[in-house]
Amino acid sequence: MRARLKIHQKIMIAAVAAVTMLLLLAVGVFAYDDAQKDQIAPGISVGGVDIGGRDADSARKIIKNEVVAPLKEPVVVRFDDRDYRIGPKRLNTTADIDGMVQEAIDRSREGTILDRVSRYASGSVVNEDLEPRVDYDPAAVQSFVAELAEDINQDPVNASILPSAGGNTLRPESGKPGIALNEDEMYDQITEAAATPGRDAVVEATVTKTPPEITKKELAKEYPRVITIDRATFTLRLFKKLKLKKKYTIAVGQAGYDTPTGLYTIQTKEVNPTWYVPESDWAGDLAGQVIPPGPGNPLVARWMGIYNGAGIHGTNETGSLGSAASHGCIRMAVPEVIELFDKVEVGDSVYIQ
Repeated sequence: MRARLKIHQKIMIAAVAAVTMLLLLAVGVFAYDDAQKDQIAPGISVGGVDIGGRDADSARKIIKNEVVAPLKEPVVVRFDDRDYRIGPKRLNTTADIDGMVQEAIDRSREGTILDRVSRYASGSVVNEDLEPRVDYDPAAVQSFVAELAEDINQDPVNASILPSAGGNTLRPESGKPGIALNEDEMYDQITEAAATPGRDAVVEATVTKTPPEITKKELAKEYPRVITIDRATFTLRLFKKLKLKKKYTIAVGQAGYDTPTGLYTIQTKEVNPTWYVPESDWAGDLAGQVIPPGPGNPLVARWMGIYNGAGIHGTNETGSLGSAASHGCIRMAVPEVIELFDKVEVGDSVYIQ
């Protein structure tokens, strides 16, 4: 009986000891875990900056110096060897350092207490790179991108034709593609750079090239008929599909009433035109009058208006052809002006040299 009692007592003592040890172990585990509550697990970083194995205060200093301080550098956007900068003052950049530290601690404390103690004991790491808690003014980025677009964007240039000196030939000129900034993509790249610590690379502006509406191959179709006028040789030339078809002798404006130079188009066409006499000193008593078709009208047979009262018309004064004799208009022999009239359309190009 006494032997059984002794055995029972030993069992009780052992059980109490075991429970005591478990309690002590649990208390130790909880105490150790509590001691780690402000510690950041190894392997955790913020924006690529390692803060693992640090306490909260140490991590806060690292984030301030290595995450936030570099954000004071401007974001640099480069296009065609030119740099554009937007700084933190304009961006109104702010950083939540305490929030970054707390997020790192919360990530370190994830899982059960046993998970954490096991990690502490094994020395395993938490591979986690947290996003920096950086804020900025989206409107400032949008405004900056709009300024970039205004400076970078270029409209495409259509292919064109250029008469040679004297208007003997038409030389095709290649067009140029336009440039359009990819504004949505630039917004994303700039905001990403604004929140990236230690950035040392510029943001390359991304653009889309926009083709011209008229290419060199389309010039003959775009310019089915072209007139060139060489005042020096008193010659009008008609081109069809960029090929010379015929040339005519003309009269041009006399000194002081010069035929205007430049690129124009045929704006109007009229058979047996009415002459609306300009209010000009050279018109004398006719100034401001309306002269119907007939003997008193110098605009004979046909009229092709070009610019500001100047145009191509027939004349009975054939002796003036081959000279500077008009008050700005281009004179032609009547049969030739009728022929030309029937071969051109409103909108056709007229180059005057």
